[in-house]
Amino acid sequence: MRHRSLLILTTAVTTGALTLSACGSRDDSGGSGGDGDTKTVTIGLDAPLTGDLSALGQGIKNSAELATKIANKNKEVDGVEFKLEALDDAAQPSSGQQNANKLIADDDVVGAVGPLNSNVGQSMQKVFDKAGMVQVSPANTAPELSQGNAWRTGKKERPFDTYFRTCATDAVQGPFAARYIYEEKKLKKGFIIDDKKTYGKGLAGTFRQEFTKLGGKVVGTDHVDPKEKDFTAVANKVKKAGADFVYYGGEYPAGAPMTDQIKKAGAKIPVVGGDALFSGEYIKLAKKNSEGDIASSVGMPLEELDTAKEFMKNYKAAKYDLPYEAYGGYAYDSTWAIIQAVKKVAEDGDGLPEDMKETREKVVKAMADVKFEGVSGQIGFDKFGDTTNKQLTLYQVKGGKHVPVKKGTFKE
Repeated sequence: MRHRSLLILTTAVTTGALTLSACGSRDDSGGSGGDGDTKTVTIGLDAPLTGDLSALGQGIKNSAELATKIANKNKEVDGVEFKLEALDDAAQPSSGQQNANKLIADDDVVGAVGPLNSNVGQSMQKVFDKAGMVQVSPANTAPELSQGNAWRTGKKERPFDTYFRTCATDAVQGPFAARYIYEEKKLKKGFIIDDKKTYGKGLAGTFRQEFTKLGGKVVGTDHVDPKEKDFTAVANKVKKAGADFVYYGGEYPAGAPMTDQIKKAGAKIPVVGGDALFSGEYIKLAKKNSEGDIASSVGMPLEELDTAKEFMKNYKAAKYDLPYEAYGGYAYDSTWAIIQAVKKVAEDGDGLPEDMKETREKVVKAMADVKFEGVSGQIGFDKFGDTTNKQLTLYQVKGGKHVPVKKGTFKE
């Protein structure tokens, strides 16, 4: 466990051909009023950097790192040099909780980005809240993390004031997909499967609720162990049920072999899922049997957003080995949100407080009012800490690529 070592001043970060991002430019208010000394401030990050979901995790890490590089190059906060401390949770809640404890024990860490998985996020929230340190997730979509376990009943209560996220939740993602499948694709009979995890179970639940409300019929349900790769039994159930489609609440490491085996069993129907299926790895694993499958994802396609152009340019210039994947833009925005909160604290006082506990508490308060034009669009947070950006996109695999087929904002 490292503590004061992270305060050692380092040489300036080399950013090569990086340009100043539209969402990383200094405003007219100036700097933090520092006296010329540079203080290194660490932003922690937790994501699955190894294991089946590492492609998504590495994209999150790289994008968060890029945000700190841009901030340093641009001197976004006068007198402050940002660095990233990335920890691997391997998509395991116990590891995420251990990492949260490591980060709060480090006197130089001002806030944390992550994690990817909602169940990992649940294991970390209380740790960060007790320490009064902000957590901003680019990828947690389970509504209960910000709105409490009774959110389905309409009784929404924020469990932790330190928790924020830059992605839309499954409360809108599932229903958005259900309306498209029923009303536009005209698919009326669904077989619903989930992996029993917080994310998968919740997402499948919101999809099913909206689908049946519209008049759709659920012809079968099942649960799977995401660690397994043999889905022959469930594939045969799907074939016998006569479903028009399968909805899978889960992630691509299990979703890809599942869709492959469902189609090999003779059910030539699409598998539909959430943002955890929206990955190039899904197509690589399922190959031609991913064709026609549909995945929802938070936000609009980055490639179509003017606000994302600089991010994509800078990411390419940084020469990262892996793509930014589904959550890269949101990871950049999550990191930038922490940077902007730090900036506000520094500018409201004469630089940052010497006491990190005080700094952390002020950053949490500042986060509630953070607003900026981010990579993924307008960034801001509501009273629950959820993003105010409720845009969503549905992608279908066509010709071996995820192609946008439906974009919009879910309205109740």
